[in-house]
Amino acid sequence: MRPAFNLRALSVAELTKRVVGMREVDPRLLRALGRDPRQGVRRLAARLRASEARAAGEAARLEGLFAVEREHQAHGFAVIAGVDEVGVAPLAGPVVAAAVVLPAGISLPHLDDSKRLTPEQRDALYPQITACAAASIGMATVEEIDRLDILQATRLAHRRAILGLSVRPHLVLIDGRFAADVPVPQLVIVDGDATCASIAAASVVAKVTRDRMMAVLGREFPQYGFGRHKGYGTKQHLEAIRRYGVTPMHRRSFFSVRAYQESLALMTP
Repeated sequence: MRPAFNLRALSVAELTKRVVGMREVDPRLLRALGRDPRQGVRRLAARLRASEARAAGEAARLEGLFAVEREHQAHGFAVIAGVDEVGVAPLAGPVVAAAVVLPAGISLPHLDDSKRLTPEQRDALYPQITACAAASIGMATVEEIDRLDILQATRLAHRRAILGLSVRPHLVLIDGRFAADVPVPQLVIVDGDATCASIAAASVVAKVTRDRMMAVLGREFPQYGFGRHKGYGTKQHLEAIRRYGVTPMHRRSFFSVRAYQESLALMTP
């Protein structure tokens, strides 16, 4: 097939505008661009090949993300929920877990572990996931974290997220090392948020939910900067604790917060 336009009659800029605007570049056109005597056109062909290679790699990565779900659905587990949490390490705020059941055939470009995504990518994925998937949030409060310890509070958040689903899962896939306290078959996957689609989706939902909560707390306690550091022990956050003390949102059982309280007591006349 000959190209739909005369390559030689077009400048490099005109060719670039036409070809880059195409949804899909015919391989024969790409070969013709690569044989063009003009160096700029050949560079355009190289860019297009690199772009196609990146797109193919991303498509393969996304296909691989669903491998765990496909394998277990083939063994009769039709409804599979992915579970992940965010907020284990911060000095303030709740721990938030999400459980997500993705529908069959869903397309979620750029889906990945929330830690690998930009805030803009997470914000774009969040409504796509929640619009078509069964999703549930479970939280453990600061008071529960201090009373139970962070591990048990995290498991409590997992349990609440799973039990809050509108559908009962046949199998639960959990990121990390610990099973949830629910009477449902489970598979615990280390780094599951980077290797399993439903867990990755849960990581995005949990992250966006908690970040928005911390932004609200940031307006309530503006001197602490919760909206920026999300409660993690940054230099700015520790300095704010030193200057202003702790809020009801701080985890008093955590070493950094407890050490600060003890130092205050020692300085009291």
